[in-house]
Amino acid sequence: MTMTLDEETLKRLEDQVPELTDIALKQAYWQALASGSSVLEAEGGFIYEVFPDGTRKPVKQILPPTPVKIGQKLVLP
Repeated sequence: MTMTLDEETLKRLEDQVPELTDIALKQAYWQALASGSSVLEAEGGFIYEVFPDGTRKPVKQILPPTPVKIGQKLVLP
């Protein structure tokens, strides 16, 4: 069965993608910690390995984030 969506409905669904992505990432982060696994987290110019007990181990220094505007295109080296 094929369902056809009009432009307005499709736009409303697309507008929900960022929020749903944020929720899914947060849920995966906490599920990984709850299962006893560590996770990686970027903060303050470093990547940290975060452990279920809350300890953090620096893994690598990274460049600061690149600010971008909506619709801006970047060329990667």
